[in-house]
Amino acid sequence: MSGTVQLVGFYDDIFLAHHQWQHPERPERVRGVRRILRESGLFDRMTWPDFSPATEAQIHAVHSAALWRSVRRLASMGGGEIDADTYVNAFSAEAAVAAAGAAIAAVDVALTTADALPVALVRPPGHHATPNRAMGFCLLNNAAIAARHAQKAHNIGRVAILDWDVHHGNGTQDIFYDDPSVLAISLHQFPFYPGTGAFQQVGSREAFGSTLNVPLPAGCGDSDYLQAWQQLVTPALEHFRPELILLAAGFDAHWRDPLAGMQLTIAGYHRMAALLRETAQQIAAPVAVILEGGYDVEALGHGLRATLLGLAGDAMHIDALGEPSHPHPQPHIEPLLIEMRRKHPLLNGQSGEY
Repeated sequence: MSGTVQLVGFYDDIFLAHHQWQHPERPERVRGVRRILRESGLFDRMTWPDFSPATEAQIHAVHSAALWRSVRRLASMGGGEIDADTYVNAFSAEAAVAAAGAAIAAVDVALTTADALPVALVRPPGHHATPNRAMGFCLLNNAAIAARHAQKAHNIGRVAILDWDVHHGNGTQDIFYDDPSVLAISLHQFPFYPGTGAFQQVGSREAFGSTLNVPLPAGCGDSDYLQAWQQLVTPALEHFRPELILLAAGFDAHWRDPLAGMQLTIAGYHRMAALLRETAQQIAAPVAVILEGGYDVEALGHGLRATLLGLAGDAMHIDALGEPSHPHPQPHIEPLLIEMRRKHPLLNGQSGEY
């Protein structure tokens, strides 16, 4: 790795026990990531410490007791479906608290170990879980639980959660919509599941401006994401100046993903990660990575590898998956970016026009 960056991974085999037949959020996702990290040589350059599952208090700092009670009850009965997309089996509650615990452990390393780059290689993912509802493949909101832990255990004031999963992080938005201490940034395909994430949703009350949604039309690729990043994401982080950045890293905006319609490449993820590294260094904010979605196993594994290389300051010489095999015309997003720069209170330095 570049310089003295130490990669620290958090993983547990319990993540493999959460499964449902033919569901896209399946154990092969994290198996594939670990295989690709091994094949690339990156796995052996990482340390993999033990960690503890999230506690009830840590969960309840974000979620209602009723939500967690319902997940545990369903698991104790052998499992079932929360909704058409979201399942629980006998091991899901244990996997969920382990995933949240891995995210917490990643935050602990980021805030206590100089030059460390921690990554929580977890499932089930978390960014759709709201305070009161498990949904969208998600049971507990891992990034939100980790952010609250950073504030409570480490006395961190401002946290940014940066979510580039192709789906809007509605759960993260709901949890922090009234909280000015957490900047929730989401770049996502729009309109798309779960139907939220319009750019006019900017936070409320004292938190007006602390939600930044970047709703991108289907077909966007590297140049669109990088344009949005440089014009919106970087200025927002520089203005908010978080003391910790949590990257909610989904890789379903890759062109191979079967559930979405974006055209990002592995090289595009590497470039975004490198830009995030530059900004994080400028504002002296450590970064922790928490896995979210991504349903093509090769894109998921190579995307995470590229992200870690970019955040560590390392070059990536070959995009293992290349350019889109059937490219679609990319939409023109400049009008959206202009309107957002003009209207969003975090970007225009004023009170906004909403």
